[in-house]
Amino acid sequence: MNTACFTLEKDCDTQKMDKSDYSPHNIADMTEFRAEVGYSAISQVEAYWEGLRGARLMPKRSEIDPRGIESALEYTFVLERIAPGMARIRIAGSHLSDLMGMEVRGMPLTSLITPPCRRQINDLLEDVCQRPAVCEMRLNAETSVTKPQLEGRLLLLPLKSDLGDVSRILGCLVAQGEIGHTPRRFDVVGAKIRSITAPSTLPVAQAPAPNVTEAPQPADGFAEPARAFKSHTPRADVPYLRVVKSDN
Repeated sequence: MNTACFTLEKDCDTQKMDKSDYSPHNIADMTEFRAEVGYSAISQVEAYWEGLRGARLMPKRSEIDPRGIESALEYTFVLERIAPGMARIRIAGSHLSDLMGMEVRGMPLTSLITPPCRRQINDLLEDVCQRPAVCEMRLNAETSVTKPQLEGRLLLLPLKSDLGDVSRILGCLVAQGEIGHTPRRFDVVGAKIRSITAPSTLPVAQAPAPNVTEAPQPADGFAEPARAFKSHTPRADVPYLRVVKSDN
């Protein structure tokens, strides 16, 4: 598969990316990235994924832009989880087709793995989607007279589909050595899995409550005496009429 023909699929169809649709938000700068010699594609893909997700658990599958990992495209693929522990290859770079000697699109990921290790791959796929987690594996290929020594690294990174469920996986497979007679299948000789969580949000510091001073109560000596209530109803012991004498 030609690297230049690497395309991204939507859930219903495949669309070839056009450079006129360049989106700077989906491109990550890898110029300062340093990785293990021979497996730089693995590190570039993981760094690109980390850059896209930001403060989220993971990016969406629709956010993946091949121009962001241009130098690693031939090793990159996208999986679709179709059942518990089962994922098929939706799109793949030319390196995977070279290893199998055929087009791998539509094949299960386990087609690249030897039968004794397929159950382990199924369990790791579930961890990636359900925990969710990032998984990196060390691989060794079966050897024979026509199949020389071949070892590799496999990286699996979870993605959200357009529906919001974790059913897509961004992967990268790099094998070092002579391919020889195909197909080449691998044993899993080691796996490292890391659960991912959204960055914790630090609690916002609360502003100190203002000191509220109660208004001082007036002292008793300055209080105005209450006025007695006066009734206008005549009292029984006081005559209603009085005689007022005036000498003038």
